[in-house]
Amino acid sequence: MKKYLLSAALLIAVSISAKAQFSLGVKGGVNFSKINTSAVGESSVTGYQAGLFARVGSGLYLQPELYLASKGGKFDFQATDGTTVTTEGKVKFTTLNVPLLLGKSFGAKNLNFRLMAGPVYSYALDKNQNFSDNVNGAYQDFGSYNKSTLGFQAGAGVDIGAITADLRYEGGLSKVNSSYGQRQNLWALSVGFKIL
Repeated sequence: MKKYLLSAALLIAVSISAKAQFSLGVKGGVNFSKINTSAVGESSVTGYQAGLFARVGSGLYLQPELYLASKGGKFDFQATDGTTVTTEGKVKFTTLNVPLLLGKSFGAKNLNFRLMAGPVYSYALDKNQNFSDNVNGAYQDFGSYNKSTLGFQAGAGVDIGAITADLRYEGGLSKVNSSYGQRQNLWALSVGFKIL
């Protein structure tokens, strides 16, 4: 009985996916990222993103993506002895990002607007940080960042024929540095092209 139910479920899933609208594309863009922390002042850095996306469905759709990105943040460290001397530090990551977005589109086939949201997994492939010796001495483990983080993305987009554009906000669900409560967040603007 279990075999028949499993076979029927598999057959239904295959027939639904065969009828579902499917597109595959490339995308690239710019982002403005910041690492929030309660210990020091922070500001944003400009980065990039480039990769692939797939979209399954038309009105209600699922959009998995895979792309490389650079993101990070700048920090202003105030001297602990009460003077007005400040030191600046910066960190940038090259990350592999895997968002899984659920979206809703409105409009015609060649011109539609979209809303989307979902989780994103990020893995740091490379880290480039610049902190002075004074910062390293005063803030132990400030630059000890986690390689894997989980976040969320939410945004809106538009499709004009095969061209697609998105504006998204990404917030951190997990901390990039647990000792200082640091979380990554960013705004991203991307343009893509559907090749299928």
